[in-house]
Amino acid sequence: MAFLYQTGRYFLFLRRVFGRPVKHRIFLRQIIDEIDDLGVGSLGIVIIISFFIGAVITLQTAYNIEMPIIPKYTVGLAARDTILLEFSSTIVSLILAGKVGSHIASEIGTMRVTEQIDALDVMGINSASYLVLPKVVAMIFINPFLVMISMGVGIGGGWIAGTFTGVVPSAEYIYGIQYGFIPFYVVYSLLKSVVFGFLIATISGYWGYYTTGGSLEVGRSSTRAVVVSSVQILLFNLIITQLLLA
Repeated sequence: MAFLYQTGRYFLFLRRVFGRPVKHRIFLRQIIDEIDDLGVGSLGIVIIISFFIGAVITLQTAYNIEMPIIPKYTVGLAARDTILLEFSSTIVSLILAGKVGSHIASEIGTMRVTEQIDALDVMGINSASYLVLPKVVAMIFINPFLVMISMGVGIGGGWIAGTFTGVVPSAEYIYGIQYGFIPFYVVYSLLKSVVFGFLIATISGYWGYYTTGGSLEVGRSSTRAVVVSSVQILLFNLIITQLLLA
């Protein structure tokens, strides 16, 4: 019953979130601030993780196909498809669920327990829309850009690792990432990033908005936001993959 209760309240919460903004000028400024805070602020960790994961994928692929009959360019091909299809969209979104999701939940949860949200409601402001909608729009907008950056950095990290360790020649790796390229893989990954950005922002905002108690409950809401967001990302990853790639 708790699951049904939380699900129903989540959808009622979404109806409030997508209410009309108070003032479009303020709303636009909020979106820009959230893009900088949530998106640009996460750029560093996305680049670092993408570089090293791309390098590890390349090295592991090369070490596991050391057979004369398998051409070297297969390493670049495997690294490219792994990064495009799964890593840059799903794994990066899981990382953002931890970083961005906990930030959103703790920020809004702190406003709830300090009665700042109650003050907005008293002033006649749709607090759910005012606090959460800019974050949703910002994540939907910036997440695809973070995923594209992750794709480039991950493939570049694989090239650097493969070339400097000598497991795959540079020409072979570059040929592999070009061989049989399917542009729809990029579209598929970007579509997933939009859905995942929506899930991260709305689920984290939901748990933060309905925080009760004090600072201890803020921490618990932050943890729930990360866990639920991560599970939903994995679930929708399965659903979207079945719909688009089956």
